[in-house]
Amino acid sequence: MTAPLTPPPPPHEQPSHDAWPPSPGGYGGPAPAPQDGLYGQDGPGMRAEVIEAVVVTLVVAVAGVLLGLVWWWLAPHVPLVGDVADGRWAVYLKDTEGEQAIGVDGTFTLLALAFGAVSALGVFLWRRRGGVPLVVALGVGGLLGALLAWRVGVWLGPTSDVLAHAKAVGKGVTFSAPLKLGAKGALLAWPLAGLVVHMGLMGLFGPRDPDPYAYPHQQPYGEPKK
Repeated sequence: MTAPLTPPPPPHEQPSHDAWPPSPGGYGGPAPAPQDGLYGQDGPGMRAEVIEAVVVTLVVAVAGVLLGLVWWWLAPHVPLVGDVADGRWAVYLKDTEGEQAIGVDGTFTLLALAFGAVSALGVFLWRRRGGVPLVVALGVGGLLGALLAWRVGVWLGPTSDVLAHAKAVGKGVTFSAPLKLGAKGALLAWPLAGLVVHMGLMGLFGPRDPDPYAYPHQQPYGEPKK
């Protein structure tokens, strides 16, 4: 008679292994919920960033009207005087050693620097994030605003027809020269100031990248669990 068959011993329990690939939240971490709309988990999407950039460009550019008004109000006047010689009118600088013309350029540059810093601060307080679209918007908007301010100031200032102006006021009468920008490089003061100030604010007070070692349940790939 043969011996009764006995059931084989139960297999040893195998240790459970982590599922591969790991979940998006890390080892043992829950997967993030899907995000809908223009804003995702890591900030605005490309569509939202483009819309914000267009808004920033328009607002900053329109602010150039205010810069033009302030420049026209604060810029020093360059005195001219008209004279007649042999029946021909000529216009001369009344003060040949005056520095009013330099003061006109300097006033525009200082005001443009201030407007650039304020625009960068406003953008940072509105959107406490960086990104290429916002940086480009600050630069393009600042340049457009400076160009608009220049044209507004020239338009508000005295007429550019100095001969007609001299004839209108009479011989030997002092009148103001047209408001003009001699150093065209001053137009770059606004966009440069905006970019520098915005980068400084982002470096000092901007958001920081999350530390992957800050949570114990998240381990980088390749390190065994302890």
